[in-house]
Amino acid sequence: MKAYSQDLRLRVLRVVDSGMTKAAVARCFDVALSTVKRYLAQRAAGSDQPKGVPGPKPRIGPDDFVAVAAQVRATPDATLAEHAVAWQQARGVLVSQWTIGRVIRRLSLTRKKRL
Repeated sequence: MKAYSQDLRLRVLRVVDSGMTKAAVARCFDVALSTVKRYLAQRAAGSDQPKGVPGPKPRIGPDDFVAVAAQVRATPDATLAEHAVAWQQARGVLVSQWTIGRVIRRLSLTRKKRL
């Protein structure tokens, strides 16, 4: 789930600072009470910025989607395992066939299979 906008976060904090109760602020902005409490706790810890996305960085990010599409178009009959090996040779990044498959599905590409 994506974070609420920074503008909403700042407005919530500003209204809480003006004296409105946390529950009333949550109802007013249509957010959960726990969200208001979390914003206040994060500000007390020294940050009013949202936290980053947890987990490791994807091995094939959105910037690489063009390269994956070009690879699939260049060798449309290759298996997912062959695409993974070709990606490793071209980019030096080890990926599984499942990772390549998810990216190909996300790009709505089809693979031509030869018999």
